[in-house]
Amino acid sequence: MNLPARVTNILTKPSSEWPVIAAEPADIASILVGYVLILAAIPAVCLFIGVELIAAPFVGHLAVAGALTGAVMHYVSTVVGVIVAALVIQQLAPTFGSSGDTTQALKLVAYSYTPLWIAGVLYLVIFLSPLGIIAAIYAIYLFYVGLPAVMKTPADKVIPYMLVSALIIIVVQFVLRLILGLMFAMPLGYGRMF
Repeated sequence: MNLPARVTNILTKPSSEWPVIAAEPADIASILVGYVLILAAIPAVCLFIGVELIAAPFVGHLAVAGALTGAVMHYVSTVVGVIVAALVIQQLAPTFGSSGDTTQALKLVAYSYTPLWIAGVLYLVIFLSPLGIIAAIYAIYLFYVGLPAVMKTPADKVIPYMLVSALIIIVVQFVLRLILGLMFAMPLGYGRMF
């Protein structure tokens, strides 16, 4: 997989890219190391730079430890969240007439998250980060288009599968961020910003 080509293709022509993704041989480690760990770093690094260097004159200076903690927490929760989401989607597959193993589910989640990770550059100017909602909407669209191709979901089950998956994933992400917030933030007296 060529990373820049994959990012470009999934963002610009998802309908033709999803069948390619579904058919290509991959394993969990290759997707995580070759895609997720790289792209998930974009928002984390931009968050650190945006909070520590760019936003400081406008909102006040945050200690380096606090900014770094926020960035690390964001990165860890994103990577773990992708893995958990893939496991949820894989476990729900039979309920919605779908098939696919954990690797296929991880492909679906990882490549659907692409616009969110690319939009992570908005954290450089922290006031622009709410524009990430556009990336989130596009990520939902990518998931919708990818579900039938990657998990072989029947057309009439795509929306219910998406809704149930989204609900579970949102709850898991909330709990995960809460736990990580307590683990990372409290010893440093940090946690009010995120």
